[in-house]
Amino acid sequence: MTFVRTRLALDRMEPGQVLLVVLRGEEPLRNVPRTAEEQGHAVLASAPGEDGTTRLWLRKGGAAG
Repeated sequence: MTFVRTRLALDRMEPGQVLLVVLRGEEPLRNVPRTAEEQGHAVLASAPGEDGTTRLWLRKGGAAG
């Protein structure tokens, strides 16, 4: 379900824009970055949050400009 929401957000963005995704739990942390890369997006960074979450920055793929 987490990637479904992530994909909907990415679909509304322009190529090259960056999305911050807040993940909670092991499964989304494994699946969201993998699936995003499979769909042509770039994982820019990942960092633990103070509240037990993980922040993940994704750049939407596709031709910019």
